[in-house]
Amino acid sequence: MALGMNRQKNWFSAGITLLLIAACSYQNEKGQSKNAFDVDSAATCVAHGIPSRAAAIAESKNNHTFLGADDAPMVYIKGGTFRMGAEGLPDASPIHDVTIDGFWMDEHEVTNTQFSRFVAATGYQTVAERPLDPKDFPDVPLDALQPGSAVFTPPNQAVGLSNHLQWWRYVVGASWRSPEGAGSSIVGRENEPVVHIAYEDALAFAKWAGKRLPTEAEWEYAARSGQSDTKYYWGNELKPSGRWAANVYQGNFPVKDAGEDGYKGAAPVKSFAPNAFGLYDMDGNVWEWCSDYYRPDYYKDSATKNPTGPSDSYDPMEPNVVKRVQRGGSFLCNEQYCERYIAGSRGKGEVSSGSNNLGFRCVSDEPPPKK
Repeated sequence: MALGMNRQKNWFSAGITLLLIAACSYQNEKGQSKNAFDVDSAATCVAHGIPSRAAAIAESKNNHTFLGADDAPMVYIKGGTFRMGAEGLPDASPIHDVTIDGFWMDEHEVTNTQFSRFVAATGYQTVAERPLDPKDFPDVPLDALQPGSAVFTPPNQAVGLSNHLQWWRYVVGASWRSPEGAGSSIVGRENEPVVHIAYEDALAFAKWAGKRLPTEAEWEYAARSGQSDTKYYWGNELKPSGRWAANVYQGNFPVKDAGEDGYKGAAPVKSFAPNAFGLYDMDGNVWEWCSDYYRPDYYKDSATKNPTGPSDSYDPMEPNVVKRVQRGGSFLCNEQYCERYIAGSRGKGEVSSGSNNLGFRCVSDEPPPKK
């Protein structure tokens, strides 16, 4: 709550200053702008009144691309046709043409500050924070059924990469408020992406903000930003000009992250250059939920115009588990394991599961900006 209140207080203080200046300007009969102090006193100017906070916010939204209750900057993505998918990845094949209508997309991943404001306004409790129902976990001892989430925990020595449970640990108390479990917090990490977000949590935030989650076709179209034939979303070189273009994993996975890109773990949003559409962190940092159900065979007969995914979920690795698509990879993706920063690659996740490398961003169907 403190995060939201402080931001609101700072916004309002800055807003009052700007509004006082704006209130002291008017146009003469010829439409020429004049300063009120030229013809009147400061007292008279202030007496004319200050626009209501609601009116000021509305004006701000008109002048900038802030379209939701979360006040997140959004970018309008003009519609078009692109080549969707990736060669060599069975669940992202075949590559096929897809046409997308225009839409707005959050400039960056939803941050801890934004999510804090949502929770303060609604009292929402994430899946990771809720008590567990023994009926849903019949084979788990009752004393182990405590709220928590999955946290990347590097092993002490090199291990084979066939069993991902060697570096993932269910941590009691881990949630968006405490990303690494008890004793951790988001203080000082306000501009990092919110994590430990289950699909239901992302949906709830999007509804509150007056937005929705992107389809994976929209997500990929936005990530490609007009480049359909590059290996990575940023180009064909993993390190263009010798520099890392996204927050991914360097070093000996999963034992030691060398942090060559400047970060071990999640980075604050906008730490890397935006793509050609002005979007940040469309690769790396944290995985992002999409609205589509996941099926590895979907591309064989998917729609070519604004596809929204299959009607149900199926993953042969876990056939009885409902999964949705995740996109973009995370700070754990690397050349050794999970090279899902390759353009067109897909991820997947069980809808009630979160982790400390999983977040989201939203989109909006508001009309395009006026020319």
